[in-house]
Amino acid sequence: METIASFTVDHMKLLPGVYVSRKDSTGRDVVTTFDIRMTRPNFEPVMNTGEIHTIEHLGATFLRNHETMGSQIIYFGPMGCRTGFYLILAGDYESEDIVPLLQEMYEYIRTYQGEVPGAAPECCGNYLDMNLPMARYLADKFLREVLMDITPERLKYS
Repeated sequence: METIASFTVDHMKLLPGVYVSRKDSTGRDVVTTFDIRMTRPNFEPVMNTGEIHTIEHLGATFLRNHETMGSQIIYFGPMGCRTGFYLILAGDYESEDIVPLLQEMYEYIRTYQGEVPGAAPECCGNYLDMNLPMARYLADKFLREVLMDITPERLKYS
């Protein structure tokens, strides 16, 4: 079998950032998959499942309800390695195009208070595995250290 493209990225050099992971054609349309890398692979501790799960619930809720981009959202969810998230959008986008959207989303998460959307047994298969304080901390860290003054090496795979 051929190695998939994401396994050819040197994860020893990958910094936290926002990267176009792939673009796929669905006939006439293009779908863009983003690698939203919140921690440095193999150097920083990975995120625990409680905070990842909380960021997933808050991020998906924010994105699907976004006034201008909500209709473009196909998927937002965690990477198996627990170092970040995938965001899949309908359309042909570059990393720079979605930085303002991600700034809004992470601001929403870092200031969120109250019950986590969908954190109930009727709505979620593991509703008890949530950690809002840590999700808020990680959102704040990513926003401050990466998104607010994002640099070119954090927008394109090297």
